[in-house]
Amino acid sequence: MVDLREHALAFGVQSLADVDLLTLLLGTGCAGESVALSALALLERSGGLQGMARLGPHALARRGIGPAKATRIAAAVELGRRALLCSLAEERKVFDCFERVVDWAKPRLATLEHEEVWLLSLDGKYGLKSARRIAQGGLHGCALLTRDVLSPALRDGASAMILVHNHPSGDPSPSVEDIAMTRAVRAAAELVGVPLLDHVVVARTGARSLCEADSASAA
Repeated sequence: MVDLREHALAFGVQSLADVDLLTLLLGTGCAGESVALSALALLERSGGLQGMARLGPHALARRGIGPAKATRIAAAVELGRRALLCSLAEERKVFDCFERVVDWAKPRLATLEHEEVWLLSLDGKYGLKSARRIAQGGLHGCALLTRDVLSPALRDGASAMILVHNHPSGDPSPSVEDIAMTRAVRAAAELVGVPLLDHVVVARTGARSLCEADSASAA
């Protein structure tokens, strides 16, 4: 059980098998069984994951896990169903230009009093797969390593990525550290085949593209 939790924390819950996810939800075994055996038995008695998802808490409880565990599983299934409905209802976000990144980032980050760095993982057509805050710091910035960017992008199966961060000072001009970090991430991203399309800084007074600024300075 501890190993499952550690694996989920290290590699994400999406890396776990159905029975492992159910093991984490159950927490403890039933009727002298280990929790892993209880999870496997519940899946088999329910006709697999799809069959279990169709059952309410009373029907689940009759399969030998008790009302408390049954309610917990039913609640998890309902959360997953609602998340799916929300994702289907949302307009697909496409980040195919600087302006669209700014439209997404400015209302979220521009007025913050601390710095945050976000990773936008994109599919092959620049559609948003995930948006993650990967670093947070104080007024004068936050530390970020190349692996802090690449690891979540690879976990999310990104075809490309965009970095976004804010400047609480209100000035979007990139710092020397911003440019150095962008160059390091862009070089590493090319090596793993997930290109960094842009690194955008937003602030109260505007926004800047670091990749554009870096290309201009190199010309």
